[in-house]
Amino acid sequence: QVQLVESGGGLVQAGDSLRLSCVVSGRTVSDYAMGWFRQAPGKEREIVAGISRSGGRTYYRDSVKGRFTISRDNAKNTVYLQMNSLKPEDTAVYYCAADRRVAIVGVPTTQSEYDYWGQGTQVTVSS
Repeated sequence: QVQLVESGGGLVQAGDSLRLSCVVSGRTVSDYAMGWFRQAPGKEREIVAGISRSGGRTYYRDSVKGRFTISRDNAKNTVYLQMNSLKPEDTAVYYCAADRRVAIVGVPTTQSEYDYWGQGTQVTVSS
């Protein structure tokens, strides 16, 4: 059984940094394309960043480009989301997700493409 466990969230001030981690158990993380999503109160869940199975391709939503970086460490079975220059509008519950499709080459960007989800970690950015 595949499990995803996020950590690293917290309460920070605007301009600060956080690094989220997502540890995959049950399978090796290199078997999956991985994504980070977030959901703010009263809003739809949206993709923040994604990385292909090979790690060679990444995707970022426009509002986080240049501030967030997704990476993967296959040896640690972990995916990271480095978040710099945080803004109050980044406040949300952040979820990691895994896409198990073998043939996928690119980065999946919609929720329906992902098969496994973590429980989420809260990120709160104060102004």
